[in-house]
Amino acid sequence: MTTPLPVFQEVPGASLSKLDSALLNILVKDGRASFADIARQLGVSRAHARARVQALMSSGVIELFGAVINPEKLGKVISTFVDIRVAPAALEAVSQELADCHEVVSLYIMSDLQSLHVHALTDSMETFDAFVRKHIFNRPEILSVDCKTLMTRVKNRRGGARL
Repeated sequence: MTTPLPVFQEVPGASLSKLDSALLNILVKDGRASFADIARQLGVSRAHARARVQALMSSGVIELFGAVINPEKLGKVISTFVDIRVAPAALEAVSQELADCHEVVSLYIMSDLQSLHVHALTDSMETFDAFVRKHIFNRPEILSVDCKTLMTRVKNRRGGARL
């Protein structure tokens, strides 16, 4: 039994057609789908499927095609989310320094303009401890830290839309 992947739905007022929504769902599920496969699934010509993919790329809807890596297969078994409150004057410098760390897989500046939401992947708690000691602890511009380690992944994006 296959379950449809309703990632992209037509939104009133949005410029995404039903065809483009279906095309994006195919690509989210399999970014390596050929134009022939896409065309077959959508009931359009291969040339039309290719033209729609190129148009979505040109408009910036599709940013890039890439591989989704399973971090556990690379030994990165500790997935930790760190919320950091930073003095506003140091927000950009701290966020850039953390973004440059190989342990950090995603980093977001939050709407209060003093918080960072960081996702770090490490191979052990010892490696995570070394990371926070080097980059987070004992810094006066970091005002507070809230840290949680992932226990169970129930649902994740797996290369889907960054909305």
